[in-house]
Amino acid sequence: MTEQTAKGNGRSRHIILTSHPSRFGSQALPIEWGATDPLKRGPIVASLSDPEHRNVIGTHSGAYAIYRALAVASGSLQADHRPDLTDTSPVTSIGPHPSWVGADKIVSLDPFGALVGEVYQPLIQQGYDIRPTIAVTQAHIQMPELQEAVQKGRIAEDGKIMKPGGDLVVTKAAIEPVWYLPGVAQRLGITEADLRYALFEQTGGMFPELVTRPDIQVFLPPIGGITVYMLGDLNAITHPDRPLAVRVHDECNGSDVFGSDICTCRPYLVHGIEACIQTAQAGGAGVIVYFRKEGRALGEVTKFLVYNARKRQAGGDRADAYFTRTECVAGVQDVRFQELMPDVLHWLGISRIDRFVSMSDMKYNAITHAGIEIVERVPIPDELVPADAKVEIEAKKAAGYFSGSAGALTAEALARIQGRDLI
Repeated sequence: MTEQTAKGNGRSRHIILTSHPSRFGSQALPIEWGATDPLKRGPIVASLSDPEHRNVIGTHSGAYAIYRALAVASGSLQADHRPDLTDTSPVTSIGPHPSWVGADKIVSLDPFGALVGEVYQPLIQQGYDIRPTIAVTQAHIQMPELQEAVQKGRIAEDGKIMKPGGDLVVTKAAIEPVWYLPGVAQRLGITEADLRYALFEQTGGMFPELVTRPDIQVFLPPIGGITVYMLGDLNAITHPDRPLAVRVHDECNGSDVFGSDICTCRPYLVHGIEACIQTAQAGGAGVIVYFRKEGRALGEVTKFLVYNARKRQAGGDRADAYFTRTECVAGVQDVRFQELMPDVLHWLGISRIDRFVSMSDMKYNAITHAGIEIVERVPIPDELVPADAKVEIEAKKAAGYFSGSAGALTAEALARIQGRDLI
């Protein structure tokens, strides 16, 4: 069945299902992923105002598409609204870079996503509802830890990067996920058919086109996106003779926002920002990449269940049982799959990172495998590790995380690292 009738708001609605070619995208423009010319590559048309133009699975806004649906259902948003993009263009140019070219270089975002109003204007004038998936703006940031770093002389108020009073000037980009399914499957080392089936099955059949429309190869998944914070002269990001510091950070709401001390997330994030400021003030640039992958992409509910299990287990919260408790609850240690992470670095045109502020072996391996050189790895200083977070950091070092000259603890020493109880 391709059509059905539903009732809502006291009236009948004719619904066109999207599972069959005759009822989906008959006027859609083809997508040639990885093409140099954006017009040859083709636009990402995921909007719902004209289903005949759609050429992707899913829709814009990632996880926020559900909130848009609530606004439409409640009558506060017109379903056919098209955004007025006047004066919304990026505040600075990023790319195009050579790393944008090729079907396997960038597979989880649209490198032309910030340039929609510029490169697809002829198609927009023809009536295609093409929307940005990347926005670039500027802002000031204030964090008490940075003001403390100024007071202690680790960073200076230079009037450009750090304003008087501790305001940090940044250029920031918000990025929605856009997946080229053949490329995503290749990164994960699986078949595209297996990827499509798993996505279809694990979302409860939310996107039938995943299994009925193999000709549609681009998917906008309903997941969180990425925010990139850039410090200093953006030209230095790609300059071969100027230093670059990078921190790739996965979201941790409890620590990043509320200061929970069970992990090193906020201290390491702040340390990364400080390293980026120092590098930018030395004539280079700094980049913070912030992924919405809460709780190793397992979510906060799972993370908090694991916290309870860790604190209540026999022998207390121990470093030698750190990953075991996650596996007991979630069935896996980590589902972040860093293989897709380097795409944002390719979007920025990065080919070398002088200071990589991370101890993660998974992030390091993903970046270097993607052809990006890492000169130095910067671990979190011991004095920045909260007492209750020693369980986490020592367990990670024992599992292969970079630990600098100190190295990982022995099995006996690891068993002695213990966190506090629940109260």
